[in-house]
Amino acid sequence: MTSRELVRKTLEFKNTDGVVPRDLWTLPWAHHKYGKEIEDILRDYPLDIVQIPDSHKVYAKKPISVGNVYEEGEFLDEWGVVFKNIQRGLHGEVKAPIVKAEDEDWEDLSRIHIPEELLSIDTDKINEFCAGTDQFVLSSDLVRPFERMQFLRGSENFYFDLGSENPGMLKMLNRVHAFYCQLMELWCSKTNIDGFFAMDDWGSQRSLLINPKTWVKYFKPLYKDYVTIAHKYGKKMFFHSDGFTLDIIPHLIELGYDAVNLQIFCMGIEKIAQFKGKITFWGEVDRQHLLPEGTTKDIRDAIKTVHDTLWQDGGCIAQCEFGAAAKPENVREVYASWDVLSR
Repeated sequence: MTSRELVRKTLEFKNTDGVVPRDLWTLPWAHHKYGKEIEDILRDYPLDIVQIPDSHKVYAKKPISVGNVYEEGEFLDEWGVVFKNIQRGLHGEVKAPIVKAEDEDWEDLSRIHIPEELLSIDTDKINEFCAGTDQFVLSSDLVRPFERMQFLRGSENFYFDLGSENPGMLKMLNRVHAFYCQLMELWCSKTNIDGFFAMDDWGSQRSLLINPKTWVKYFKPLYKDYVTIAHKYGKKMFFHSDGFTLDIIPHLIELGYDAVNLQIFCMGIEKIAQFKGKITFWGEVDRQHLLPEGTTKDIRDAIKTVHDTLWQDGGCIAQCEFGAAAKPENVREVYASWDVLSR
């Protein structure tokens, strides 16, 4: 069975062999500090999921982005937003949003650049990569309406706009969403990727960042459009969010999302158990405490708990993030433990 087939069977709860597919996210910080250890992990535990690499992302029209968001200094993204970074290998932050606080009606959008250049991507180059691997291939472009609006406006001001149902903000949200639908239509209809994914950090440590009713009113319809586009073209739809997101999991299941990458340890495995067999949990392992502070036995126990709680001829992908402060021996143990359970 190829990796592509393995992932599909897992997502569809048809994986009767019990082999759990693997995925690993690595921040540049980890490569700078533990490059050899990552190389060894990937050699011993080959991944089943891969994203389109930068080498196969070629545009007829060059995006306006300048710099690298993971390097010290400033990075200009494809929308015209400036990120500032003070630590190499980690993601920078927006310090000066484009839509100023005093622009209460969102009247001055002159500095917002809708990145139509991303629609000029060379789909043949992407299909060349897809044809050359038997791994399950995810898009490298993604959709993130909630975070994008925060990048443009600043989080505090955007939350205020949401609470007051600001008409200017809602108009811009619709523009952002319309662009993302165009982007998804292109990737899903013209390329041979296996899946696309949405990414928005929705949770704090203990709750959603906004009222769940507000999420249902304004964002659930957007996420419905995304999964509808993906499934129309036979692609699987993945979703990532940090934080406590328990309130939206039933909605994601209802909408038909295939896999979710969530901080399940932040919410508590016992609270996630109710969703067994309804959606695939694309990782993850606790990167706040277990990966940086735990022992290898702690990791083994955690993986067994996840497997026993959520596996049902699918429903789990062996994934974790090798990010800041994670111990390489703990990241390795994640895959060693899943390997034992798979056998």
